Amino acid sequence: MPSPRSRPPTSHRPRASGPLRAAATLALAAALAAAGLTGPAAAPAAAATVPAGAGSYSDTRPPGTSGPTTNTGTPVTPKVTPAAQGKPVPTNDWWSSLAFQRYGDNPWSTPMYGHPLTYQATSAGLDIGYPTTPAVTGDGRQYEFAHKRDLTLGLTGLNSPDTRADSWSDWTVTPYWSDGARTLRATIGHGLPFVYAKGSGGDARITTATAPAVFADQGNVLGITVAGHHYGLFAPTGTDWAVSGTTLTAGLGAKDYFSVAVLPATDALATYRKYAYSFVTGSQVSWSYRGATVGAAYTLTTQPQEGSATGTLQALYRHQWLATTDPLTPYTYVSPRGTMKVREGTTFTTTRRAAPVLPALPRSAGPDTARLRGYLNEVANAADPFSGATDTYWTGKALGRLAQLVPLAEQTGDTAVRDRLLGLIKGRLQEWFTAGGSGEFSYDRTWRTLTGYPASYGTDTELNDHHFHYGYYIQAAAVVAQYDPGWAADSAWGAMVKTLVRDTANPSRTDSAFPFLRGFDVYAGHSWASGHQGFAAGNNQESSSESTNLSAGLVLWGSATGDTALRDLGLYLLTTESDTVAQYWFDADQQVFPGSFGRDTAGMVWGSGAAYATWWTANPEEIHGINVLPVTGGSLHLGAAKTAVRRNLAELERENGGPAVEWRDIVWEFQALADPAAARAKWDAGNGGYVPEQGESRAHTYHWITTLDALGAPDPSVTGDLPASAVFTKGTVRTYAAHNHGSAPRTVTFTDGTRLTVPARSTATTTGSGTPGPDDPGQPGPATGNTFQLRTGGVLTTATGSAAGTDTLASAGGANHDGTPHQPLVYEARGVTGTLRPGAATAFRLPVDAGTSVGLGQQARISYDLTGDGSFERTETYPYFATDPVPGWEEYGQGRGPGSASGTLGDLRGGTVRLEVWSAIGNAPARLGTGTDRSVVVIPYQ
Repeated sequence: MPSPRSRPPTSHRPRASGPLRAAATLALAAALAAAGLTGPAAAPAAAATVPAGAGSYSDTRPPGTSGPTTNTGTPVTPKVTPAAQGKPVPTNDWWSSLAFQRYGDNPWSTPMYGHPLTYQATSAGLDIGYPTTPAVTGDGRQYEFAHKRDLTLGLTGLNSPDTRADSWSDWTVTPYWSDGARTLRATIGHGLPFVYAKGSGGDARITTATAPAVFADQGNVLGITVAGHHYGLFAPTGTDWAVSGTTLTAGLGAKDYFSVAVLPATDALATYRKYAYSFVTGSQVSWSYRGATVGAAYTLTTQPQEGSATGTLQALYRHQWLATTDPLTPYTYVSPRGTMKVREGTTFTTTRRAAPVLPALPRSAGPDTARLRGYLNEVANAADPFSGATDTYWTGKALGRLAQLVPLAEQTGDTAVRDRLLGLIKGRLQEWFTAGGSGEFSYDRTWRTLTGYPASYGTDTELNDHHFHYGYYIQAAAVVAQYDPGWAADSAWGAMVKTLVRDTANPSRTDSAFPFLRGFDVYAGHSWASGHQGFAAGNNQESSSESTNLSAGLVLWGSATGDTALRDLGLYLLTTESDTVAQYWFDADQQVFPGSFGRDTAGMVWGSGAAYATWWTANPEEIHGINVLPVTGGSLHLGAAKTAVRRNLAELERENGGPAVEWRDIVWEFQALADPAAARAKWDAGNGGYVPEQGESRAHTYHWITTLDALGAPDPSVTGDLPASAVFTKGTVRTYAAHNHGSAPRTVTFTDGTRLTVPARSTATTTGSGTPGPDDPGQPGPATGNTFQLRTGGVLTTATGSAAGTDTLASAGGANHDGTPHQPLVYEARGVTGTLRPGAATAFRLPVDAGTSVGLGQQARISYDLTGDGSFERTETYPYFATDPVPGWEEYGQGRGPGSASGTLGDLRGGTVRLEVWSAIGNAPARLGTGTDRSVVVIPYQ
């Protein structure tokens, strides 16, 4: 096992103890026994060298090494149908076990988590489940909505020896079964409440885990309830479902199609019937970067099997519905990622502020130049700057460590050290980028992947973690390109960098050599680490920060080489994953982790849930730190949710029995993103007696902490229209920073109107006045002068310390009061004085709960009387929030913006701020939480 300070970013190395389910634990033990290198030697065919600019890679593995294998070391090939032969298989996906047979005795699949449905292929067809109750396991270290079969979709008599991937798109897949007499295809996907089946040779057959209760029988359409979950079964028109115990069949006649849908409620059957025969045939994401925002469109293609309906229903994850203004239905589902909300239509769009990225923090008065130079020399003049690294991961870590210091050396004016560091980076990259040396990359024609040898942590036998490892190489190459564009040309070493990009984050769907976006799951919004997905808990990702390191590297490489398409891909990946990291790893809004989990952060996210764990240690410092490192100019997005950072660090110290000891530099740097002064105090007190984390250095940690102490923490409320830009706020002073990779000056415009002209190939800063905004968009932080808590009794106040309370929202009485207050709860703050902040907007966070009532929606209106004379100059009415029928608080926020607004804001001079909340729809009362900083209104004033 590695030493406590080692960092194996593995998807197969188990902890000594941890919260994995039994099946996954056994699989992991077998994988460890295989030792990663027990497969046969490479084929005896002579290796060929494939040129790539000035570099090259091999098309045959080095002798004595292995490619993908089962857990016992037997070589495996992609498990696909003839229709899919020759297509690059998207490993590292939520459904990869269909194509990558990790276990010799399971030629079908392990559990797959599409959400809201879960699946597992068997010889009889597709097991389907809808887990809605979390289990907390592993001594409270893991929560999971584990797959549990409600029913099996198949054909009468089907007994297939295996299941193969027949086709796939960006977030859907079609498994295929055949036993010689019968064939079955079933299209499934993220966010799809339907399973679309096509079969031949037998009747449609559904077998249920327990005897079903039939709540609707319409001949070819059947509504059933199994284990408390409601399903619609849809056979072709003119057929009829027959129910016999736990077996339900329908003769297909001359037709070959049928479908099953999980229903949010029994009264949804009619709505879902409209789309039961509009089969999804593909899924595709597109993205764009315009004026400091990243947009994305998620589109399904459909084909009617009967009738003319071509639409569909799809369930959006929390990170998606928080970022869309598209209309949503009142229907919701439970998932391990919190509430999913249903959209009617084939497309939805999201819009987000672009995540900040810089090559390095800018020059400031924070670091002492002489001291920084001393720390830089320690690294540049070390006997072995690469610390003995030989494999892809540890070499990558060393490259990243050195790359972070190049801009710092330039800031000190020490060009000799800068060039020494650049020379070290170039030399090691060029060694790896040339076939035949002690370290090289080898292309696997069968699996369409590029593997670095010596490999580590299953990058070869399991195709794990390529994005973790290669992200360091791409990021280091981007730093070199910033200073030496010629080195990065395609004719020089850029072609090899692009080959690593194609392996990890290929933007092309037509590239026959590599799959589209290998590790990044566009619908889940984050990457997956395991190449085979062979676990009872689905796929997993531990180090989300090493994933975003790749995305930030794409932004910087694309910016440095003028490849705007690749730059914009990196921005889409980084901006999207920064949101999912905040929600699903750090539970920033405290709306995702089940209350029974009792944790504020997760070290690992699984298809079934999340775990307070790592693969190699239960040390809290590493559980928390693994989703922070490496700390770079691409880490600034972590500072958007400052309250979550503080909760995270408080939990670390509780679990650790005190402050960090082993990874203290990583922890200090993380704290500096929320509380720079506190981090600086810890550095000043403890920097004399610590050993840097192996991807860190004293020089970088000192520069990071002292620079943020001087400039302030990242301010996500303001962004620039150049990808390599960021804003920091300290007190009432904002610092705007940007790096121009281009060969001509560039003027950057920030969303608050500030303009900054940046010389060619330089970083520039300017300052302006401002105040810190809410903790992050949609997440107001602790009460301040512009943050008002709700109090039972109708008061808005900036005071804190009150106990939590509850007010009752009257029922809408079955009428539609959308946009018109109906028996509203009213809360007011009077005598308010403040100066309007340009570009700022109203924010609020309201805890609401409908209990078990179905079809309720709560609505808010915020009004401003600027002078307190009783006349409201500005009124903003927000779209109503459709609550789920599950007891427990949900967060209603301003994320979609006002549905309507009238009047104009101006400065407040003894004015009044009024909040009205009412039930817009529904037949039952609801609850509104009050009394804490979870129930607040934030006004756009200072």
